[in-house]
Amino acid sequence: MGNFSLAHGRIRVLIIAALIFLMAFGLRLVQIQAVQASSYQDRANNEMSLTRTLPAPRGEITDIHGAPFARSVAATSIVVDQTLITDPTKVAEFIAPILGLTTAEVANSITGTKRWSMVYKNAKPATWKKLSEAIAAYNALLSKEEIGERIVGFYPERGYIREYPSGNLLASLIGFVNNDGFGATGLESSKNSIIAGIDGKYSYDNGYKAEIPGSQSEIIPAKTGTTIRLTIDRDIQWVASKAISDAVKKSGALSGTVIVMDPKTGEILAHATAPTFDPNNRKGVSLSLMRNPSVQDVYEPGSTGKVMTLAAAIEEKLVTPNTVLTVPYSLKRSDKVFHDHEKHPIKKLTVSGILAESSNTGSIKIGEMLENQKLYDYLTKFGVGVNTGSGLPGESRGILAPVSQWSGTSAPTIAFGQGYSLTAMQATSIFATIANDGIRVSPTVISGTRDSSGHFTPANARASERVISAQTAQAMRLMMESVVSGNGTAPTAAIPGYRVAGKTGTAERYNTACSCYSGYTASFIGFAPADKPRFVISVTIQDPKGLHWGGALGGPVFKDVMSFALKSEHVSPTGTKVVPLPLNEKELNARIKKDAVKQ
Repeated sequence: MGNFSLAHGRIRVLIIAALIFLMAFGLRLVQIQAVQASSYQDRANNEMSLTRTLPAPRGEITDIHGAPFARSVAATSIVVDQTLITDPTKVAEFIAPILGLTTAEVANSITGTKRWSMVYKNAKPATWKKLSEAIAAYNALLSKEEIGERIVGFYPERGYIREYPSGNLLASLIGFVNNDGFGATGLESSKNSIIAGIDGKYSYDNGYKAEIPGSQSEIIPAKTGTTIRLTIDRDIQWVASKAISDAVKKSGALSGTVIVMDPKTGEILAHATAPTFDPNNRKGVSLSLMRNPSVQDVYEPGSTGKVMTLAAAIEEKLVTPNTVLTVPYSLKRSDKVFHDHEKHPIKKLTVSGILAESSNTGSIKIGEMLENQKLYDYLTKFGVGVNTGSGLPGESRGILAPVSQWSGTSAPTIAFGQGYSLTAMQATSIFATIANDGIRVSPTVISGTRDSSGHFTPANARASERVISAQTAQAMRLMMESVVSGNGTAPTAAIPGYRVAGKTGTAERYNTACSCYSGYTASFIGFAPADKPRFVISVTIQDPKGLHWGGALGGPVFKDVMSFALKSEHVSPTGTKVVPLPLNEKELNARIKKDAVKQ
């Protein structure tokens, strides 16, 4: 009886214990499947499914017609989990020929304990396909006993590389991206915030420490960057690039720049520099070539600056194109003697003749009719010492000292275009102001932008400011036509059938290396048709060897580029005829006599 009671007690204990265990198991099951189900699911996902960044392609940079200057091309980086490589030397010998790398390069990237190591950055997708197929074929040939010798641990990472289809055609303006995919120079840098897209994210299944092919699933889509449409016309750009490159080589010059501008809109149709570089292959390229000289390099304009002195005097009604001045070969001002580029007896030149012959002493005499502050104010209104507003990175304002810092020789020096500095973009804008009836329009290279949805937004209209009256601008244009005549300094810039106006410049060049003047800056800036300007083209050649006159060097380049631009845009001759202005007192008197006879 006692034994029965004892056994019965033990059974009850076991039943109670079993019930407690089942209750605890049930509660735990409820906790796992209901209360903590989501956290366990997340934990499983984290262990079995990982995420990676999905790179976004950068927006394109195109010409005015949509032809790409810069674009993103799909690429595949090949990475490896070093912990899965059992025999690095053997694997490297197999992999290297397929990737076109040395065995040492591959061995270095696959040897170690890193879970992630770059083997080949930004390979073509075809390269990854070739590698993965080769690995699969190799593994398939192994026997069961050789299973440990399988090559595993390599996988692809999607990405993009930047490609520049036009090579060096617009390199100084476009710039390039660095190895990390960020804009380093040019528009790639200054517009990086909108050109760069927004990276997305994708998940993948993690099978034996490697990404399982085909398991990728997009979580957040990558957003393509904004495309920038330039005002540049690729065809005109090509002609300008070839013309300035040939001129720089032929003259042995340090560098050269050509800018083609629409004076009414401020749009830049061509922006060519020489020498240049190929952004697709920057190995060994010096930093100086990566600059944009049109807005970063400053120089003294020389005789092209005379147009501002003469325009200011005409605007202030101090002279007219037919005003006669006595022009000597040399003039002493303060402690310095100024002279013209060629020795001559005293001449009686009209203001038009002073411009046509590019007389320094004549320009000094006209400049002296203006107060120093007035001359300074006109130069400033034309844009000297003022940012053009082009938006190009690294743009210089130029150098124009305030009147309070002028010496006794400053005013006469400034009157004929030295003693201050500007950029090629500023110089182009000055002539565009005269071509546009006295209204200065801020230059631009941006036509508009296109977002990732394909919606195009035109750029805002450019800022404009009246500098001189339309009457003064028209008088200047007529005077500048004489520069391109047989009696002027740039007959080489003449284009048959078209009226052309312009001005040559030959300035002593300041050399920062020696803090002295050495060499010259040769330039020619002009527009056509002169009576209804469609394009303004500036040609600047730095430090040519031997022949250094602006008309001889810049004139032919201007003619080639302008001729093509006029034909390309179907600009017909206006059909009007120019009546040459008298360039000296004798011609003026003959004109007066002839007009009197007609009356």
